[in-house]
Amino acid sequence: MRTHRPFRFGLAALLALSGALVAPTAGARDAPAGTTIEVGELPYGIAMTPDGRRAYVAVTGTGTVKVIDTRTLKPVAEFPVGPDSTDLAISPDGRRAYVVNDTLFSVNGALYVFDTATHGKTGSIGIGEVPISLAVSRDGRRVYVANVFSHSVSVIDTATGKRVREVTVDGGPVDVAVSPDGRRVYVADSGSGNADSVSVIDAATGQVVGRPGRLGSSTNGLALTPDGRQLYVTDRDGVVNVVDTRTGRTVGAPVPVGTEPTDVTVSADGRRAYVVNEQSNSVSVIDTRTRKVVDTLPTGTGPARIALTPDGRHAFVTLYGGQAVQVFRL
Repeated sequence: MRTHRPFRFGLAALLALSGALVAPTAGARDAPAGTTIEVGELPYGIAMTPDGRRAYVAVTGTGTVKVIDTRTLKPVAEFPVGPDSTDLAISPDGRRAYVVNDTLFSVNGALYVFDTATHGKTGSIGIGEVPISLAVSRDGRRVYVANVFSHSVSVIDTATGKRVREVTVDGGPVDVAVSPDGRRVYVADSGSGNADSVSVIDAATGQVVGRPGRLGSSTNGLALTPDGRQLYVTDRDGVVNVVDTRTGRTVGAPVPVGTEPTDVTVSADGRRAYVVNEQSNSVSVIDTRTRKVVDTLPTGTGPARIALTPDGRHAFVTLYGGQAVQVFRL
């Protein structure tokens, strides 16, 4: 880990270097489908509350989080979180919002904790350098943060509000996912050599216990199926790899999707995987049984992240290049 920072990149440059963002281009269709909700400059991370009634959006350009009512599709609240807040997650009980922030003039970033009822900050925890993604364990006891520049994953005990471990991985980690039983943590390593793969961390020991091998030129987003048996991994080559978490091997051939796929999520019933393609301005819909694309949703400029309502009826997509969130009825 570096002990000083001679200069500071802008957030967009950091995301581009990590493979999480590239310059958006025009979409294939003139009129993007779905309803758009204006939220402000450079929306990136998005998270849904467990009851599906609210969507929280990290708006990096304004240093705020916008809260959207998913029934009326209107912003109902906004609260400051600081500049360069890239991603966020909601606790399983819906009472806390965790926001990662690459704090200005600081070597390391911070994990901010907010009360979802009052939107007041209740905690600030030091983490690694340039945090870009995070995940909460299903029991809510741990938060895992992927730190690009420190090549590490910060492990947070939510009961004490303390960082309990820093796990070093290959390359620059850009995404993280936790198994349903909380025993394994999967990290997308984007870099060179062995780094273009996924590190598998034993949550109990903090040791890297597996790596399914090189998956492409630059791994990016991760999503587990609800049963935890398969891991969907996007790659900037324009494909999605499916990994059997029991064997650590890929299942079948890579699935071709759009250009520069970034984020991915799997529906609660496990039947569909949704892949955000930033350069094609689209979302590819994969049938998880056949591992084939069965639909493509056109988006506005620069789609970044996606979240589904728990009933699987709607998808919310942040448009980094469009200052909005786009909503699709599925």
